[in-house]
Amino acid sequence: MEERGLPGDRRGGPLMRDWTQGSIVGNLLRLSWPMVISNSLMMLGPTIDMIWVGKLGSASIAGVGVAGIATQLVMGAMMGLIMGMRALIARFIGSGDVRSANHVAQQALVISGAFAILMAAVGVFLTEEILGLVGLEADVVVAGSAYLRIMFIGTAAISFRIMAEGTMQASGDTVTPMSISVIFRLFHIALCPFLIFGWWIFPEMGVEGAAMTNVISQSLGVALGMCCLFTGRSIHFEKTGLLPVPRLGLSRMRLTLRNFKLDLNIIGRVARIGTPAMVSGMERTFSHFFLMYFMAPFGTAAVAAHTIIQRVEMVLFMPGMAFGNAAGVLVGQNLGAGQPQRAERSVWMAGALVGVMIVVCSVAILLFAENIARIFNQEAGLVEQAGIFMRIAVVGYLALPLMVVFMSALSGAGDTLPPMIISTITVWVIQLPMAYFLPMYTDIGVYGVRWAIVAGMVTGAIGYTAYFRTGRWKRKKL
Repeated sequence: MEERGLPGDRRGGPLMRDWTQGSIVGNLLRLSWPMVISNSLMMLGPTIDMIWVGKLGSASIAGVGVAGIATQLVMGAMMGLIMGMRALIARFIGSGDVRSANHVAQQALVISGAFAILMAAVGVFLTEEILGLVGLEADVVVAGSAYLRIMFIGTAAISFRIMAEGTMQASGDTVTPMSISVIFRLFHIALCPFLIFGWWIFPEMGVEGAAMTNVISQSLGVALGMCCLFTGRSIHFEKTGLLPVPRLGLSRMRLTLRNFKLDLNIIGRVARIGTPAMVSGMERTFSHFFLMYFMAPFGTAAVAAHTIIQRVEMVLFMPGMAFGNAAGVLVGQNLGAGQPQRAERSVWMAGALVGVMIVVCSVAILLFAENIARIFNQEAGLVEQAGIFMRIAVVGYLALPLMVVFMSALSGAGDTLPPMIISTITVWVIQLPMAYFLPMYTDIGVYGVRWAIVAGMVTGAIGYTAYFRTGRWKRKKL
């Protein structure tokens, strides 16, 4: 471990900035714009996969869509565990204790490795059983299993990439993860059709090619991320002439394995903070499984339309999640610096910025829903179904700024238990019961599932806002 220069050290460039000082809006924008790009690129990969897979037919779309939910479950679990690491690192950086922040990141390497081994075992033995729980048609299960097995076995790439990205972001460096995301996602986009359709010298792998592309590209991301962490290098941009030019600098953290020792106390603290966040993420993903189960009786077209909406929402939610994560970094560092009121102002400003973006995007969806659906598939029935689904979803999107920003802010403070409770109520008391009863006992049919999703989002927004306003998260001890 090596402690870097002080905030403002010119060797490190703007990435050595003290995020507990200066303009809150300016800090939010500086932290969030790289995360907007990073998160959008992260979701662009699966979306590009779906566009190419869509040319293989509805069964492939549905299979990869359901398998994608299982992959989200794995990513959500890992991101939840890493949330404990992020909260601790942000607090230590805010208080100026860089050495302890480095120590936490070392222990996160152990957590990431253990998680990857567990998920690989699940991928080898349980993929068909997992998809069989949803009640899908046989051809959909075949396509989904082929995709899911490769993704689970390749979980190491996902877990270590999330760990590296989370470490850099919590320390205040969001530009380097963005730069890495640009590189490996461009590689993903270029490689995907070659492996799916067997272009040039590559074998024709179908849906398995989409999964292999994900694993290979994310492995590239891991290699670049670990290189930056272990060399202590960062990437920032300086304006030279008309265009910003990438420059290398020093980051606040440099990881080494020198004097490394297993610290069960730190691992326990990370797990104690991260487990509720992991449960919340898994609950939300499990709800997607059940929602797909409720959708399945209405046919493959309904499942495929639902899958398309999920891909659209991945892209739409990314800017909101980026601003939420930026607010979480500012909350953690400002609490570490003993500035709780500044932490609270950061969250409210982030919510306002996300609200403006969501309103603009919602208007575009209302006007062009069918055109968006045609990007994925040209079948008339599927396009019509997806268009209706999207217009229903817009009602829930208006609650997104409150839900996403407050949830991320509470996680950044390390106060993860209340969000878990809110998530449990939202999923198991509101969303899933409504998704079951509305199609069965009303005449709105499959649209009842989509209205249940809207009800869950609105309920979650109310719950997160109510708890955030109590201010208890400001006194959370880690």
